[in-house]
Amino acid sequence: MLVLTHLSLSVPVPNFLNQLTNFKYFDLYFNQFSGSIPPNLSELKNLESIDLSRNRLKGSIPEFFGRFPGPLIPNLFLSHNQISGPIPKSLGALDYGSIDLSRNRFVGDASVFFNTKHGLTRYIDLSRNLFEFDLSNVKFPKSLTWLDLSHNKIFGRIPKEISGLKLQMLNVSYNSLCGKIPYGGKMQSFEKNEYFHNKCLCGPPMAGCKKVNA
Repeated sequence: MLVLTHLSLSVPVPNFLNQLTNFKYFDLYFNQFSGSIPPNLSELKNLESIDLSRNRLKGSIPEFFGRFPGPLIPNLFLSHNQISGPIPKSLGALDYGSIDLSRNRFVGDASVFFNTKHGLTRYIDLSRNLFEFDLSNVKFPKSLTWLDLSHNKIFGRIPKEISGLKLQMLNVSYNSLCGKIPYGGKMQSFEKNEYFHNKCLCGPPMAGCKKVNA
């Protein structure tokens, strides 16, 4: 385990980290690490968690960063940085247990995180980015319990299948979603502000949907 947190380290993330082959956890959050994410982190076969959140990282995620050689896919926490660009396809093909990319400058299609092979993801936070994709046909992992998509440019409808999940938290506010909120599960127990500021979401807990006269 490597833990370097709350130390105000204002240097690039060291490139030698890929030599620490027996380490399972890299906790480097809450510093001032700069530069880009070292692509060689994906060479570590025993990793179970990477936490680089709350730093000053820039640039994009390397295309081959998501090709981890180990038997486990590490949890990935990159929130509160200045990372930009689209999500590499290599990351979208992995079954993360938890992934937090919130408060960055990512763009494009993030639906790849949902249509994974085994659907083992429990926690997804993509909030406060510039993601723009159609949510209508997304297939959510059955194990998903936490989903924050707020403050993006996501459009389309909320799929009905989401009501069958055991969600503890859901926030889709500040997007461009439209249509009736699916009924069932915990969908009506979430607060209105977790649906606010969309194009035309309607139905409980929001206002009722307007009837269209034939």
